[in-house]
Amino acid sequence: MEVLTPPHRPNHDPTRFLKVCQLPEIVEEEGSEKVYVAIGKSVEKGASLLRWTFERFGCGREICILHVHQASPVIPTLLGKLPASQATAEVVSAFRAQEREQMKKLLDNHLSICSAAKVKASVITTEADQIQKAIVQLMNIHSIRKLVMGATPDNCMQVKRSSSKANYAAKNAPLYCEIWFVNKGKHVWTREASESPSSMPLFCEAESIRSRSTTSLTCDEITDWVQSEPVHMALPLSPTLSSSASGCFPHYDLNLFSPRNSSTGSGYTSEKRESTDSDSKVEEEILCARLREASIEAEALRNNTYVEILRRTKLESEALEAIGKVKVFESAHARELQLRKKAEDALGTTIQEQGKLLEEKEEVTRELQKTMRNVALLDSRAQEANRRHDQAAGELKLIQSSIATLQQEKQRIRRQKMEAMRWLERWRSRGQAGAANCDGFIGFVEDLPESPEFSLADLETATCNFSESFKVGQGGFGCVYKGEMLGRTVAIKKLHSHNMQGQLEFQQEVRVLSKLQHPHLVTLLGACSEAWSLVYEYLPNGSLQDRLFRKSNISPLSWKDRARIAAEIASGLCFLHSSKPEKIVHGDLKPQNILLDSELSCKICDFGICRLVTEETLYCPSFQLNTVPKGDFPYADPEYHRTGILTPKSDSYSFGLIILQLLTGRPPVGLAGEVRKAISHGKLSSVLDPSAGDWPTFFAMQLVDLGLQCCQLYGTDRPDITPTLVKELEQLYVAEERPVPSFFLCPILQEIMHDPQVAADGYTYEGKALRGWLENGRETSPMTNLKLSHLHLTPNHALRHAIQDWLCRS
Repeated sequence: MEVLTPPHRPNHDPTRFLKVCQLPEIVEEEGSEKVYVAIGKSVEKGASLLRWTFERFGCGREICILHVHQASPVIPTLLGKLPASQATAEVVSAFRAQEREQMKKLLDNHLSICSAAKVKASVITTEADQIQKAIVQLMNIHSIRKLVMGATPDNCMQVKRSSSKANYAAKNAPLYCEIWFVNKGKHVWTREASESPSSMPLFCEAESIRSRSTTSLTCDEITDWVQSEPVHMALPLSPTLSSSASGCFPHYDLNLFSPRNSSTGSGYTSEKRESTDSDSKVEEEILCARLREASIEAEALRNNTYVEILRRTKLESEALEAIGKVKVFESAHARELQLRKKAEDALGTTIQEQGKLLEEKEEVTRELQKTMRNVALLDSRAQEANRRHDQAAGELKLIQSSIATLQQEKQRIRRQKMEAMRWLERWRSRGQAGAANCDGFIGFVEDLPESPEFSLADLETATCNFSESFKVGQGGFGCVYKGEMLGRTVAIKKLHSHNMQGQLEFQQEVRVLSKLQHPHLVTLLGACSEAWSLVYEYLPNGSLQDRLFRKSNISPLSWKDRARIAAEIASGLCFLHSSKPEKIVHGDLKPQNILLDSELSCKICDFGICRLVTEETLYCPSFQLNTVPKGDFPYADPEYHRTGILTPKSDSYSFGLIILQLLTGRPPVGLAGEVRKAISHGKLSSVLDPSAGDWPTFFAMQLVDLGLQCCQLYGTDRPDITPTLVKELEQLYVAEERPVPSFFLCPILQEIMHDPQVAADGYTYEGKALRGWLENGRETSPMTNLKLSHLHLTPNHALRHAIQDWLCRS
């Protein structure tokens, strides 16, 4: 069947036909298409979505803000939240007005953000109970193709949670709508569009055409347009249009718009002609009817052909576009291969350069290590040179200080010699001579010149009215001030007057104390009975307490100095206890009352203070508690606290604690028990003070034994401080300073022997050590490891006398 070409119609315009057929696609181009942003109640989240939209689509794209207002189901009142159904109409109306005002402020805020970014913006709002369904309805009504909305990562990535707004929109939004889901300013997911609006049938797009604000057409306008172009409008309308879109468009009959009449009209005319004309014309009329039917069929075929031509043209354009894209992709692929080759070449070059750099780095590293070794060697040599320089400088200073010390010692000896000569002259002039005892001490002389008496004004001038800045110490009996008198620095001890005896008794006791002259007793220079004060010589190196516990970062005392100080304290106590006609008990002996001069020689102070206190006050328990400081109570004799009587054995107890402190450098509380426990476990070295140096074992044991004997609870068990004990202490530390002959040392203990015994092997040992060797079941010689012929010991009296002689000379 031949296809007839449709006759020319002056009103036929293919362009107009395309516009009508594609009426649902009347939208803006993609570059200027609106972007819709779904905003909630949060200002911060809405601002974040808007900023992301500006960055994604640029500031030249028009923005349309979508907001679905969800009325609150409860009304806040003073008594709490009330359901809206239970509140009055006035309260609900007022609260809804308040909600609308808040919504207006929210939208104004978002519009101000767009205005600040110079972005054209509009607003679409609606009110619904379910926000997600309202957003989908707005997509369908306004044919939204680009939408930005917020979502959480789990809501966007897991579609199983269909109750969230993001998942509901992703599932129920139109297929042509592309949705970007953004969380905290970051894009997390995109729901791509699966088809374009142009692929939807006209009857499916009718509602969107009718509701679209930019291309709004009513049914009457569509009817007028169809009646103006009946043939061309019939092409996109299918036979099902009347049933599927009956709500939007009226049913159109294609035959009503044909230029000819229908078949029914033709039949009516032929019947009329059959009644008037002859039967010869019936065949002609039938042929005419068939011709008309063929014409209608041809017209329909022409229209279908035209539609097919348009579809083919569209497909060809799409094919050309696809071919163009393929060519672009091929060129891009070729470009990518070219760039890849260049990158591979550059990578190879870089690897080669990196290899060279690594080799250079290794070489530089070797040079650097060599240089560092040279620098370290030079640094060590420089340190050695500096050390030698410092050592030489120290030795030089030591030599200079030794020279100065020798000069001072020479001057001191000269002054002492001149003072002794003056005393001797005075004694001779008075016909009385003082004799020194066998220990080299200066004895007690009854008629020595009396000490000077100072006035209160003299003491106030020396101490600036007993200023607190001049106070150097405080004890139970009084305070000690530093002052300047008689052209020298003195120490003034101001006693508490309410505890003292009368002034006459005070002067008598001071006269007795001023006659006590000993190298290891602080010299009493005078007194002031008016102020109940005593004036002593001032010693610059502080007290033994400061040295033992190293106050003000002073250097520690060596074990030799400590041994010498113990012997000097014993010497001073022996002098006090042997004074005539009455023994003097110190009664308050402690490291704070033992002062050190410039040569670290000790001098005992505050001796005889108990003689100045009334007897009733001395034995009063309240006075004892007040005069004994909290830190000094351990030095007090336990027997004195029981009996209230001071004896020389009281000083022995304090002396024993001081010896243990010299050995250990520890506080006195519980010190005797700790030392006894260490000795019982054979760990004496664990309690010795390491800052004093390496204590000789025999020497330390001798001092420990003496200290523990003096610390016995009962006075009868304590030793007396006699000249013999003082000489033993002096010989003990002096012997340690001198080199000991090797045959004076016990082969077992490597210490000086005090009871040398000859064994069967011909060697001499310390008797106690050798007996301990034999008591352990040994029958061999400690020197030769051979069996001894007998176990008898013979005292070596000759060696013993030689050792004692050497110790005495030492």
